[in-house]
Amino acid sequence: MLALYALLFGAFAHGQQEAARPIVYVAPLRGEIDNGLAPYVQRAVRQAEQAGAAALVLPIDTLGGRVDAALVIRDALLDARIPTVAFVDPRAISAGALIALAAEDIAMAPGATIGAAAPVVAGPEGRAEPAGEKATSFVRKEFRATAEARGRPTAIFEAMVDADVEIPGVVAKGKLLTLTTEEALALGAASYRAETLDDILAKRGLSGAEIRTLAPNWAEKLVRFSTSPLVSSLLLGFGLMGLFVEIRTPGFGAPGIAGLVCLALFFWSHAILALVGWEELALVGGGIALLLLEIFVIPGFGLAGVLGAAAVLAGLGMSFVGPGVTPAGAVHAAAGVSLALVVTLVGAALLLRLLPRLPFGRRLVLESGPREHALPFAASPLDAILPGDLGKAASPLRPSGIAEITGARVDALSEGEYIPAGAPLEVLRVERSYVVVRRAAEKENG
Repeated sequence: MLALYALLFGAFAHGQQEAARPIVYVAPLRGEIDNGLAPYVQRAVRQAEQAGAAALVLPIDTLGGRVDAALVIRDALLDARIPTVAFVDPRAISAGALIALAAEDIAMAPGATIGAAAPVVAGPEGRAEPAGEKATSFVRKEFRATAEARGRPTAIFEAMVDADVEIPGVVAKGKLLTLTTEEALALGAASYRAETLDDILAKRGLSGAEIRTLAPNWAEKLVRFSTSPLVSSLLLGFGLMGLFVEIRTPGFGAPGIAGLVCLALFFWSHAILALVGWEELALVGGGIALLLLEIFVIPGFGLAGVLGAAAVLAGLGMSFVGPGVTPAGAVHAAAGVSLALVVTLVGAALLLRLLPRLPFGRRLVLESGPREHALPFAASPLDAILPGDLGKAASPLRPSGIAEITGARVDALSEGEYIPAGAPLEVLRVERSYVVVRRAAEKENG
């Protein structure tokens, strides 16, 4: 009996010991720092906090990447309510240095390096060149503020960004600072040396902790894919194209739905990365409202149209960049918006021209027109209409609508051209349930 009690007590004690075992989350950051890594790190911090983890370790091996993505990760680490450790193995260069600096501890593997964080732009023949004083000043102050928050020597990390920072005996003016493991430890830029994750756990008194390793999930991979420059431009272009075609056709169908889905994916993915806020949405929404006012209410194209177009372009351009945008980022944003506009205009023109020639397209653009002539035993007013007959638009044609020809109101379709209500029309051909028309000269309809 005593043996049974001893066995039960031992099992209970073992269970209590397992339950008290600390948890450590590990979220590796490898390769280029891009927009897709930001939500991944935010999730890692959130899950580690919810699990009451004893630490979050970020093994880092990167030559750098986007400043805006690094800033989002930096903020997540500074706001974390659990201990965080950046494990530099073997390098944290440029944006990677800012991420490492934001962690509570910086552990460096033997032979590792950290630094060389000056913002750069692509120069002639693809060579990297300094980004300029404005961008350098911004990134330098971000490094300084982060070093202050973590109690690390500010001048050391400023010298990684700005070549004008001179530290006697460490780095001369005109040179960017990059530190090896031993140099970083000697200058107080790193916390300790570690060869493996086990060394880090031992330093923090967490030997034997339960390790939970994370990797990007499907949603974060989708964000990474949808925020790449080319895909972002295509999503934006297809979204605007779908809405443009929807405006030019009656009812609400496939083009509008596809356009809304593309725009929703664009803004959702960029909002996750803090690239889109209420300012960008307000600019785009206000611009679209002004353009609709110009199209449907105000004749011609005047101040409302110009302001609307400017607001939409500004909002979309801001959606491609984050805080601390460099000249290279501004150029990439302009290129992205330009590509989206090309896709919108060319795609919409082709789609509007092809839709009338496709059986499903005819049903799509005519689905909200009158149907009084569709009764099976009624004589069709189209029987009395011939090519060359003249009439007028009884409603706007975008490109479909209603026309009044030879005294009858019939479904009409232009060849992609917008024709306002009341404009004179000429019949080009008569189809089974509609007529194809073009705008006639005013004198012809006299």
